Amino acid sequence: MKVLVLGSGAREHALVKAVAADPEVDAVIAAPGNPGIDATALCVAVDINDGDAVVSVAREYDVDLVVVGPEAPLVAGVADVCRSAGFAVFGPSAAAARLEGSKSFAKEVMAAADVPTALAHVCTSLDQVEAALDALGAPHVVKDDGLAAGKGVVVTDSRDAALEHARACLAKPDGRLVVEEFLDGPEVSVFCLSDGETVVALAPAQDFKRVGDDDAGPNTGGMGAYSPLDWAPDGLADDVVRRVAQPTIDEMRRRGTPFVGTLYVGLALTSRGPRVIEFNARFGDPDGQATLARLETPFAQLLLAAATGGLGEFGPLRWSPDHAVVVVVASAGYPASPHTGDPITGLDAAAEVPGVVVLHAGTALDAEGALVSAGGRVLDVVAVAPSLAEARRAAYDAVDVIELDGSHHRTDIALRAERGDLEMGGAR
Repeated sequence: MKVLVLGSGAREHALVKAVAADPEVDAVIAAPGNPGIDATALCVAVDINDGDAVVSVAREYDVDLVVVGPEAPLVAGVADVCRSAGFAVFGPSAAAARLEGSKSFAKEVMAAADVPTALAHVCTSLDQVEAALDALGAPHVVKDDGLAAGKGVVVTDSRDAALEHARACLAKPDGRLVVEEFLDGPEVSVFCLSDGETVVALAPAQDFKRVGDDDAGPNTGGMGAYSPLDWAPDGLADDVVRRVAQPTIDEMRRRGTPFVGTLYVGLALTSRGPRVIEFNARFGDPDGQATLARLETPFAQLLLAAATGGLGEFGPLRWSPDHAVVVVVASAGYPASPHTGDPITGLDAAAEVPGVVVLHAGTALDAEGALVSAGGRVLDVVAVAPSLAEARRAAYDAVDVIELDGSHHRTDIALRAERGDLEMGGAR
């Protein structure tokens, strides 16, 4: 099998490695990829938001499966163009990807499917925002309605900060936003694969959005993650399929826009039970990396089954009992003003730590061929070990030998889980 993976971040690096490990796969092409991906796959420069350009690459290399990693090409309809050209595609159509591309649309679908979620107000004016903030109270949750690369949400006790974010959202073309009630309880990520009818849940993970320890500072695209969640309720993934994912997939099919790909379900395990925070139409980053690090089922075959309507006959998934911890190394100034072009060293030493793999999130080669930072989140250090404590120790041992001027990372990824002080319905 030949597989084309679209994207250039740590999520796609993890996808490429998982696909390449499948015994049925003999070639992986990545577009455009990154310097880390280049060690595993053939990297091809292409605009992944241009469906015709992607089809040309798929034809040139005669691929059997196209896997769309990021959200932007999904919302742009790249999966539709590839399917129309006759390729099997793992990734939803543009119409189905609206579950991520529009928060208000996702709320509409959740209401129709009777999915438990936060109370919300869709706003197109500042007066509506002010009324919604007053109605729901603090902490205030304000979400940009469209794509925002994981940074379109503000959660704050400050009404002024909430209004400031609202003004920025409303200033955009067709500006609209969603004001939601705050959901208490630890957050959980459950990735559900769908072929348009059948839904299969992957093992839950937890990620950490705030930039600083103890959830301090602004939201980011994600600073770390871990899996499994030994403290979570038994049968959580099955419950998410039954109460959330399957009703949503059924509703999308009923609307004539079947969803084929990954439905990310972001949950809060509240004192009133699980509530959906958001949907995404692709694997998360870095929580997806933590989940994939433990999957033993041949990954490319699983994705092909989803892309071709075969999940119902695929059989149960296999998981490693080990624990996975992901720690993100971010560049100086991230998330407000990330610095790029700084040399990165120590990756060979990091990879020598037992159980550690370093994924490239935002890297490039300079004119002399040296590895430099090229984004806000630069590296994902993934450690797998028999216990959570061992996985944390390995991840941080590897982080400690990586050199990137001004870089920073959280030191408390999975720490509360290791200590055993997580509770339902309380802050994580």
